[in-house]
Amino acid sequence: MRKNNIPQVTVQRTAMYVQVLEGLLERGEDIVSSEKLANECGVNPSQIRKDLSYFGEFGVRGLGYYTKDLLKTIKHYLCIDKKWNCALVGVGNLGKALLKSKLLRKKGFDIVAIFDIDPFKIGEMVENYKIYCVKRLKEKVKSLNIEIGIITTPSKWAQRAANAIVDAGIKGIINFAPVRLKVPEDVKVDNVDLSTHFITMAFNLIKDGGRR
Repeated sequence: MRKNNIPQVTVQRTAMYVQVLEGLLERGEDIVSSEKLANECGVNPSQIRKDLSYFGEFGVRGLGYYTKDLLKTIKHYLCIDKKWNCALVGVGNLGKALLKSKLLRKKGFDIVAIFDIDPFKIGEMVENYKIYCVKRLKEKVKSLNIEIGIITTPSKWAQRAANAIVDAGIKGIINFAPVRLKVPEDVKVDNVDLSTHFITMAFNLIKDGGRR
């Protein structure tokens, strides 16, 4: 199955399956049924089976899936069975929080260089990283094989950061700034707006009879 035939919504759900399967393995559950996986993920079993069908025919009828094999297959198709080198642009509070977290590295996304445009920050050390001027981004992308750019700048500097990332040859951007970026068509951007989760939660609480 070609990767570009997998719907984006399936990719998003499958990323959740990876997290759940990793948890099952840590608990020593070597076999998982579609019903068990569905319950853990909060979806129905038929959706699980439909999503997994994009990755091939596997599993044992009447038994389920071998957890380790299923996880390995999904990671391969999602291209997260390799390490992705990332550059972080914007070393403010959010950027520092990401540098402190071990989760990204555990998932295979390694921040290998950090950048800022503030001349007073250039040269400082943060979490054992040296802050480089964003003008050196292209140089570092080539020498460190960086494939993903992470923007954690204030809104007013986000487009400038994106321009530098694109100019450096990076084709994938994770944007935490609450603005929509203008980039070439061949550059992929994933906008991460944490406030949308709070808005959704507030709506669902009210919809289900909560405070008005």
